Amino acid sequence: MSMKPKKQATLLHALIPIIALVLILSTSIIVFGQDPHIPLIGATIVAVIVGIYMLGFTWNELEEGMIDTIKMAMQATLILMVIGSIIGTWILSGTVPTMIYYGLQILSPGIFLVATALICSIVSLSTGSSWTTAGTVGIALLGIGMGLGMPVGMVAGAIVSGAYFGDKMSPLSDTTNLAPAMAGTNLFDHIRSMLYTTVPALIISLILYGIIGARYAGQALDVSQINEVLGAISGNFFISPLLLIPPILVILIVVMKVPALPGLIIGAVLGGIFAMVFQGAHIGDVIEAAHYGFEMESGVDLVDSLLSRGGLDGMMWTVSLILIALAFGGVMEKTGMLHAVGEAILKFADSTGSLVLATVLTCFAVNLLSGEQYIAIVVPGRMYKDAYKEKGIHPAVLSRSLEGGGTVTSALIPWNTCGAFMMGTLGIHPFVYAPYAFFNLLVPVINVVFGFTGIGVKKLDEAAQVDTAK
Repeated sequence: MSMKPKKQATLLHALIPIIALVLILSTSIIVFGQDPHIPLIGATIVAVIVGIYMLGFTWNELEEGMIDTIKMAMQATLILMVIGSIIGTWILSGTVPTMIYYGLQILSPGIFLVATALICSIVSLSTGSSWTTAGTVGIALLGIGMGLGMPVGMVAGAIVSGAYFGDKMSPLSDTTNLAPAMAGTNLFDHIRSMLYTTVPALIISLILYGIIGARYAGQALDVSQINEVLGAISGNFFISPLLLIPPILVILIVVMKVPALPGLIIGAVLGGIFAMVFQGAHIGDVIEAAHYGFEMESGVDLVDSLLSRGGLDGMMWTVSLILIALAFGGVMEKTGMLHAVGEAILKFADSTGSLVLATVLTCFAVNLLSGEQYIAIVVPGRMYKDAYKEKGIHPAVLSRSLEGGGTVTSALIPWNTCGAFMMGTLGIHPFVYAPYAFFNLLVPVINVVFGFTGIGVKKLDEAAQVDTAK
């Protein structure tokens, strides 16, 4: 390995692995339709080569940088594993089916778009997955909307908006756990901070859907597909309001500030108990659902697709991608290349508002260039963490900005994994539904506006600043 004296990384050094990341990922995802894992490893190799042969680092130093960065996300990784078990046991217990069952029944022709956004919000909150929501309930709602003569872009926009509200706010979501891990805060502080920007965005979105959807009031609603789903759910699960206790408990845990891991484990255990009490499941069934997920065989493809998911194993794709992305970020940080990029951007960020703006725009740019929302959270998170600390801003403000610029904008970009998934699943190009994905458009704007006005911008107290500086 090279023993050259270490050089200070410049923006030019940093652009080499960044450009490699963009080229390798975009080619792999757009041309070959592959997952981002192996291409991201390729970009990491480029970063390592730059670190060793151009900046004078040794392999051991770079490996240490990778491991140190991965350690910072170990809590999020453990939480993701528990979340997989929660989803499995909550479906087995009838909790998720009950939420979907009741949610579907609020459909009404006059408020179809509002109901669509709300239903997708409920399903996404209960599963923590925007993809599952769009690929199951979203497909049914799109078909109903088309039957009403509504523009498909309008209906798809409402689906995406609702799906991403849950994706941002659910403690079961992978990005909702990844963002605070990157910013250096905890899960529940992150969720509470997002309430300032997410709730107004949802309310405004619902008002807009109510206004543009009012013209369809009085038209007949074909509920045959919805009734088929309701029949399949009620025919395979005992449905009762009592089964809403597990998600209500998780919400209470957020309010009571119980640490995330113990609180979520309680939710998983409670799901297993409810499965045995209300659905007649055996302990072996509970363990299997917690480990491998739940398998649904109702004979209704839509329901089977919706409820066949979860489990510890189901989270391994996400966990592996996060670890690889963290390895790339670790090399970039250890060599100072992230710092070089941050310094270039931070020259234009001399206030809280401009810092939030820089964060949101950076997340969107990484989404646009790399095609992967996880990278759009990991890289800017590592890049801006110190800047927020130096300005005395609570890391929860950074974590919500990461989601505001990274999570929600990913679905608006056709070559991003999220935009490509929505396009393939719903059959609607992101540029068609983007004008109606009000939630996804409003969240970044509200984040920036609140950054400049100081609304919901929590400061670190002096003791916390001293502690984080150690």
